[in-house]
Amino acid sequence: MSKVPDNLKFSKEHEWVRVDGNRAYIGITDFAQDELGDIVYVELPEVGAKLAAGETFGTVESVKTVSDLFAPLSGSVAEVNSSLQDTPEKVNSSPYDDGWMVVVEMDDKSELDALLDAAGYEKHINE
Repeated sequence: MSKVPDNLKFSKEHEWVRVDGNRAYIGITDFAQDELGDIVYVELPEVGAKLAAGETFGTVESVKTVSDLFAPLSGSVAEVNSSLQDTPEKVNSSPYDDGWMVVVEMDDKSELDALLDAAGYEKHINE
């Protein structure tokens, strides 16, 4: 059973969000990386790109499949984890830390209310 950190918010599409002021760090959950298997490539947006909640913002390619990444929040991309270009396996080894994907300057913090807390996400993945 994958560990679900208590300090994060989660989407039903298996993205996590860590809020820092008006910025949101976004990545995929331990459950998602485990389901995908060994990640070999991550395609992410450019800094400055506008994300809309629920829309695709990139892809994760594993040995098994290619999976879309869905923005859990709307906003502008402030940072991209460029280290994933050379070491996409960080998403497998450290999904909540070194494997973060983008930092978004949030347009509307109330969108966080639509996301799941740790208990809600655990319930979601166990259904």
